Amino acid sequence: MKPLAVYVHIPFCTVKCGYCDFNAYSGMDNVKDAYGEALVREVGAATPLFSGRTIRSIGFGGGTPSEVPAAQIAAVVQAIRQCAPFDPGIEISLEANPGTTSESSLNGLRNAGVTRLSIGAQSFSATELRFLDRIHSPEATVASLKLAREAGFESVGLDLIYGLPGQSVDSWLQSLSRAIELAPDHISAYALTVEEGTPLARRVRKGETTLPDDDALADLYEAASEQLTASGFEQYELSNWSKPGHRSRHNLAYWTDIEYLGIGAGAHGYFAGERYENGAHPRDYIARVLAGENAPLVAVAKRYVPGSALAMSDWLSLRLRLIEGFLPADFSERFERDLFDVAGALFAECAQAGVLELVPRIRLTARGRLLHGEVSARLLALLVPIPAASAQAV
Repeated sequence: MKPLAVYVHIPFCTVKCGYCDFNAYSGMDNVKDAYGEALVREVGAATPLFSGRTIRSIGFGGGTPSEVPAAQIAAVVQAIRQCAPFDPGIEISLEANPGTTSESSLNGLRNAGVTRLSIGAQSFSATELRFLDRIHSPEATVASLKLAREAGFESVGLDLIYGLPGQSVDSWLQSLSRAIELAPDHISAYALTVEEGTPLARRVRKGETTLPDDDALADLYEAASEQLTASGFEQYELSNWSKPGHRSRHNLAYWTDIEYLGIGAGAHGYFAGERYENGAHPRDYIARVLAGENAPLVAVAKRYVPGSALAMSDWLSLRLRLIEGFLPADFSERFERDLFDVAGALFAECAQAGVLELVPRIRLTARGRLLHGEVSARLLALLVPIPAASAQAV
């Protein structure tokens, strides 16, 4: 039975944060019931794609998945269960915000089958939370994690953001220390990025907000890595640290070339060599599902098959996100090409610069982790010198 992951997108938020460019919408409570029904219907239409598969993970992301009733999450899990057997070690993960959790909702999610909860703490500074437009307080994060433990989730993690205006290494480590004191099983730390089209981007462009430069970001990242490692967390991916046995199984599917179906508005999928994207707006998504065209992917809006060069570039970039890297034989098995024939000169140059290790595994050095984006860009330029094929609208 070939493994398959499933991603389910819940696009609703109480307030859309100013830095966020995810497919998320506020003020759409009147759409939630129809949306839940459409998710179940989309899963049912995709039933043929589950043949011969075992479900290794289900990830609910958003938006804010904890915005919808636990019964809706349970219905989607049950619909997927009817399509294919679950792996004995299946992980069902869900992203939650402290402002949208309660004892009853968390118990409901656990009863729905959710095994892993990722709490969007983002910061333990009230000032930073206000800048990020978050609706919760640091105390709400503490309470949410306590309730999650009482509900019995197998893994509970915290998501944090660094690189905020005026943030020093000391203030960042204070926030990180408060997170560590709560004894989560997993911590994700992401640099605040400026995405075009967001309110944050407009504020930066007008000079109203100034973010730390690359050197300051590197200092914050390295300080976090040192503190988390000293506190018993193992870094297994560029932005992720876990206690033993608590790595994110669902996210590892993305980084290790495991196929996944994308369910929901704007969800992306990767199946049988094809990448696709569903209609983004919830109402457009619901209309596509109800129309039932293009089965078994009834909600797809764009799709394309990456050429071999782009597929190799994507594979290498994702594998290099893993701290353990990969073996050259892994690449050869996947693409029937010798890795060093494809990218040997570039890898040798990166190794000479202290960015890559080549023996026994190909992996970024501690310094190289700060330059993953640059290495990925050079791989893309090397392997795909002409523009990649554009996605086909459906």
